[in-house]
Amino acid sequence: MSEIVKLHREARRSRFRAQGRRRARFGMAMLWAAAFLAVAAAGSLALPHIGPILPAPTAPAPDIVFVTLGLCQGGRGSDCVIDGDTFRLDGQSIRIADIDTPETRDFQCAGEKDLGDRATRRLHELLNAGPFELLTYERDEDRYGRKLRIIGRNGQSLGQVLVAEGLARTWDGARHSWC
Repeated sequence: MSEIVKLHREARRSRFRAQGRRRARFGMAMLWAAAFLAVAAAGSLALPHIGPILPAPTAPAPDIVFVTLGLCQGGRGSDCVIDGDTFRLDGQSIRIADIDTPETRDFQCAGEKDLGDRATRRLHELLNAGPFELLTYERDEDRYGRKLRIIGRNGQSLGQVLVAEGLARTWDGARHSWC
């Protein structure tokens, strides 16, 4: 038998032994998990006034941010507002998920550019007015790699503040003309 065939067979045997060890560890883990659940169920049945052994799952706590943001120059910069619905924080672009604002760079008309500039300045003011929360959205990122977050303060969406002031629209999943 050639040396290559011997090496190949030994490699296969080694893989099968490793798979067997992994299966055995998995089986043992499943056995321990079943035993734990049985004990937990028995304990909660015997002592119903104590309540469940495991805490109920909770939503992750929002990130609370207090930082002074500047205005990004040409879409570049760190810790700055890019436009009316996007800012950069610690090098990561964050898109406000619940609104859409007019474009400031690829605008379709002068009115869109003007409204977009006003939305950018207002978002800058709102973010710098004090601590704000970054709340998770149904998706983590958009197709451009920006984090999708709802921005809140005292239980109120800052995006919806922009909507109420006529500087943004509630995001409905599609872009609409501002002209």
